[in-house]
Amino acid sequence: MFSSEKRAIIKAGITLDRYGLIALSGGNVSLRTQSGEVLVTPSGMVYEEMAEDDVVVMSLEGEVISGGRKPSSDTEGILYILQKRPDLNAVIHTHQPYATAISLLQDEFAVSLTTLANAAGGNVKVSPYSSPGSVDMGIDTVNYLGESLAVILAHHGVNAVGKSLKQALYAAVYLEEAARCYLAACAVGPTRSMTDAQARQAIEVFKFYGQETAAIPKELLKKV
Repeated sequence: MFSSEKRAIIKAGITLDRYGLIALSGGNVSLRTQSGEVLVTPSGMVYEEMAEDDVVVMSLEGEVISGGRKPSSDTEGILYILQKRPDLNAVIHTHQPYATAISLLQDEFAVSLTTLANAAGGNVKVSPYSSPGSVDMGIDTVNYLGESLAVILAHHGVNAVGKSLKQALYAAVYLEEAARCYLAACAVGPTRSMTDAQARQAIEVFKFYGQETAAIPKELLKKV
């Protein structure tokens, strides 16, 4: 059941590890299927050691449909996000260090690089601290997400979301890349943000990224 989706989830977890967004069994990956079930990674398992049968299949209300593993401890919060945001299908939770470091400094990560605008869809807010494993993590994500595709969880990590697993993964990875660059600049001196017009342009341009899309309209490429 849902073999291809489970493989994609495990591959996404391995990718998070490859880019340094998690360590060992940290974080989790969840995906809503086309028929409405929710696939959730198991608690405390290293992604490279997971098999398809380790991924838990649940209802949106939290009933286990199949799978013998204990689902992620963040499942309640994950389900809350998917319940409240029917437009989203994927939730990725990480403990990525650079983005999390920003939560120790400020309440919002303003767009300062095109990649952040591209993949996260604009400024990324920092939510208040909430206990890991509690529904509050999901509530805060919904409250602070807005039109962005990520929320930085204070003193904890990141929740990245998307209509697809790929979109959520890109949001998480590029958020970390932008945070690393930003913090390097902060170590030298004051930083600069992009203008609203520049951020909007970067967001629109990214909609044409990839082989499955049309070429970028030339009117989008004018200097702003």
